[in-house]
Parts: sequence; structure tokens; C-alpha cells
Amino acid sequence: MKLSAIPQIYRHFHRWREIVTVLSKYELAGWIGRVGPDFIKDFLKSSGGEALARQPWNTRVRMALSELGPTFIKLGQVLSTRPDLVGTALADELQCLQSHAPAHPSSRVRETIEFELHAPLESLFAEFCEEPEASASIAQVHSARLPTGERVVVKVQHPEIERKIIVDLEILAGLAILAEQTAEFRNYRPRAIVREFQRTMRRELDFRREMRNIQLFERAFADNPTVHIPRTYPRYCSARILTMERLDGVKFADLPRQPPPGFEPGLVARRAADLCLEMIFVNGVYHADPHPSNVMVLPGNVIGLLDFGMIGRLDEQLQEDLCDMLIAVADGDSSLLTAAVVRAGQAPAGLDRAALESDVADFVAHFGAMPLDQFDLSGALREITEIVRRHNVVLPAPLALLLKVLITLEGTSRAVCPDFSLIEIMVPYQRRLIWRRFSPGRQWRKLRRFQNELGRLIGMLPRGISDILQQVQSGRFDVHLDHRGLEPSVNRLVLGMIASALFLGSALLLHRGVPPTIFEGISLPGLTGALLSFALGIRIWRAINRSGRLDQR
Repeated sequence: MKLSAIPQIYRHFHRWREIVTVLSKYELAGWIGRVGPDFIKDFLKSSGGEALARQPWNTRVRMALSELGPTFIKLGQVLSTRPDLVGTALADELQCLQSHAPAHPSSRVRETIEFELHAPLESLFAEFCEEPEASASIAQVHSARLPTGERVVVKVQHPEIERKIIVDLEILAGLAILAEQTAEFRNYRPRAIVREFQRTMRRELDFRREMRNIQLFERAFADNPTVHIPRTYPRYCSARILTMERLDGVKFADLPRQPPPGFEPGLVARRAADLCLEMIFVNGVYHADPHPSNVMVLPGNVIGLLDFGMIGRLDEQLQEDLCDMLIAVADGDSSLLTAAVVRAGQAPAGLDRAALESDVADFVAHFGAMPLDQFDLSGALREITEIVRRHNVVLPAPLALLLKVLITLEGTSRAVCPDFSLIEIMVPYQRRLIWRRFSPGRQWRKLRRFQNELGRLIGMLPRGISDILQQVQSGRFDVHLDHRGLEPSVNRLVLGMIASALFLGSALLLHRGVPPTIFEGISLPGLTGALLSFALGIRIWRAINRSGRLDQR
């Protein structure tokens, strides 16, 4: 793979150089940390002044992504939801990534709002606080009041952030191409990860999508008095502006320092868990980032949610796979759980099914015997994720995201109430999910889908068979075989035979001293042929060495 094959290098040379410099610095820190003298380990420092060589690899990855800016911070946050790809240790480290960025001046904010909403700022808002409440990598948040009196928060996208992110996404695509050529990174499927990340980032840059997500949850929980979803104001929203109701409450992350009056930890934890589990197991659409800074306690122990940029969806097939896994764990059936994991994920060609089933059997034996009130849900989800990763089975992104959400949800609930058990709250929802799978309505829908697909197949068969018969009768019926990997082997075989023949012929010429001769009767044609055959042999050896040892499959 040549670097010249990646056109982004020429278009964005300076950004490429910056990225390569940062990555080299953090990898150099690892090299110094392993072999360098102790006094040199403090030589390389991060932007925060930390000695890089004294940091573990997972921490250096997180620090490098943080130093590279908004796009790479978001990449780390997305990777934190895929422990099946990067491992639970790195995923946990990447959860610490925070999207902080300096705020832009009020004049730039005003320009953005007036351009997007096509009106002067004074006519849009009765009050607008020019000092931002917070500034993240993509946007900053300002408090305001509408002309009708409602208190709102206005999320304003940073100027030119879209162009910067598009440049970084192109560079990430180039880095993924390079990583795909390296055996160390190939198992992480870098190109697939980057494609998934590109879709996520393009969605997150469009605030209208987040507005629709909020409206979806607002309708779903309109009749639930224990939940409050902030209202949106479409007149004051665009692709780069999001205006929504201001929620006055305390975030879960701040509860240990400032619990609100009348705060009941057990009740709040249960309501937050019920809210998220209803989204997952009943609605099939759920908030995908329920960490303590996105969940609030409002007066009356009402639960409020923030940041709807990332949501997850469970289709019927994924619900059935999840249902099979729950049934297998409940029954202690390791064979069924193994089959469900392999069916739901992408298993490698050389999967050792017996070894996977053995690991799954140990998992079921350990966690299946735990009493419900002592069940470690986070530990169980981490363990099954690590088993899947160890056997190179790649889970579908929605299922991997769901596992991460459940782990985050249990951590969030226990931050409020340390004795809280999420698995006890999950039991009724699990039963409900299993019942829905075998319900007459679900079976009738599956039968109708099967009937429709069978009808389409029957409609295609006569025409397809007729076309094949016509091709056979006219002598145009061809069978194309694709011999994958055979052409390089044949080329090497032919080149080896030529080198061997050339060497034997040259040896005969040298033995008989065929003229013209040099250096006391050495045949010049024979010497030339011998050198050429030696060069061909070296070339074949290098080609084999690049593709793998001779005894490797």
C-alpha cells in the first residue's frame, strides 16, 4: 500500500502532518517507557503537562485523541460503545473523554443565529445571555427567553466546525486504509468503524435530527408524570441551531454535592431505570447515552433527560436474538447462548466453536448461579463482551450499543442509590419481551412477511428458469469461477520454474565455458544467467515473506 494512493494527503497535508506528529509522539512515549532511562521518561509531555512515558497504553490513546480535537474525541466516544472491538479496558478509558472547547465570541454566535433563523437576534428572543453556559466540541449553549416568556437553552454550532470535521473524516478514511494493511489493526475492522463513525458524525452535525429525536420521546412519555422530556421550538431550530425548554433540576453527577429538597434516592434510581428499560424493551427506541450528566432530578423526584444526539433502535430480529440470549442465560443453556451469539454477530471463518462454547459454559455456570439480589449485571455484560472479542466475533452495532447502555445505566443508578439492583427491575421487562416474541400478533406478522417473500420468489422463478433455459439452448450459458488468491500463487510458481530453468542452463554454460569468456574461461552468458536466476529467486523469496511464512495457511 503506497501513501501516494491516498489523495487526502495532498489535499490536507498540514492536518495530516499534525495528526502524524501527535500519534508519533504518543507511540514514542511508549517506546521510551519500555526501554528508556528513567530520567528521559519525563521528557515528552502532553498538552496538560503529564509525562507520557509514565502512562499506560490505554491512557495514551485517550490523551492522543483528546489532543487531536473534536472529531477524534467523538471517535473515542463512539469507540467506547464498542468494547467488543476495542476491549473493555480501552472502552472504559475512552469513556473519560470530555468534549470541551473554547467558546466563540458573541459576535460569531449572533451571526450564526441570525443567518440560520433569518431574523435579527432581538426579534427572536426577549432575552439572550451572550455568556455561554457550556462549550463542547461541536456547539456551545446559551440561556435565553422567548418573546412568549418561556425560558429556553439555545445550542449553537461552532462556526466552520462542519468543514473541520469533514476534513478529519477524510483523513480518518485514509488512516483506516493504512491500518487495514497492518495485521495488528486488521482485526479491529478500521474501515468499517470509520464508515459507521462517518454516519454518526453527519447525523450529529444536523441538529434537526436531534430535534426529531426529542419530539419522538416527548410523544412517547407525554402521559407519564414521572418523566419530563424537554419541549422543542421548531421555529427557533435549524441544522445548526437547537432551541429547547430549560429544565431546572440537579444532574445525577451533582447529587452527592447538592441533593434537592425531598430527594428520595431509591425512588429516583428506580424511575430512571424504568424510563430507560421501557425505552429499550417496550418502545424499541432508547436514549443511547444515559450517563450521570445527561439525567436530571426535577422537583417532585421527576426524571429529566438531556442530549438526544445519540439514540439506539432495536428491530424485531435483534429483539429475537436478545430474547434467545436471555432465555439461554435463564435456563443455563450454554449451547443456545453460543448459537444466539454466533447468529447475532459476525463470526470469523476459522471460529473455534468448541472453545467459544466452553467459555460461554463457564460464563453461564458462574453468573447463572448468582442470587438475583447479588447479580452483577455490569460484570456479566463485560464478561460476555470480552468472550465475544476474544473469539473475534463482531456484534452488530445496535446490540453492542445496547450492552454499553445497560452497563452505563446500572452505573448511573448506583451512583444515586448504591444498593440499587438493575437486574431486579429488568425481570418484568424480560418476561414482557419473551411474551411479545411468542405472541400471536408477532407470529402473524412473521407469517405475513414470509408469505410476501415467498410470493415474490414464486413470481421470479418462472422468468428466471426461462432465461436460464434460453441461455443453455443458445450456447450462451457460462459458469464463472473466481479463484481467490490463486493468481499470485500461479505467478510465483511460473516465475520459480523460469528461475530454476535459467539456473540449470546457466550452470551448463559455466561448466562448458561457452564463449565469450572472462576471467580465465568463465562463460559470460552463463554468469549473466546465474545472476539473473539468483535475482529472480530473491524476488520470489521476498514476495513469500511479505505474504507469510511457507508453513502458514
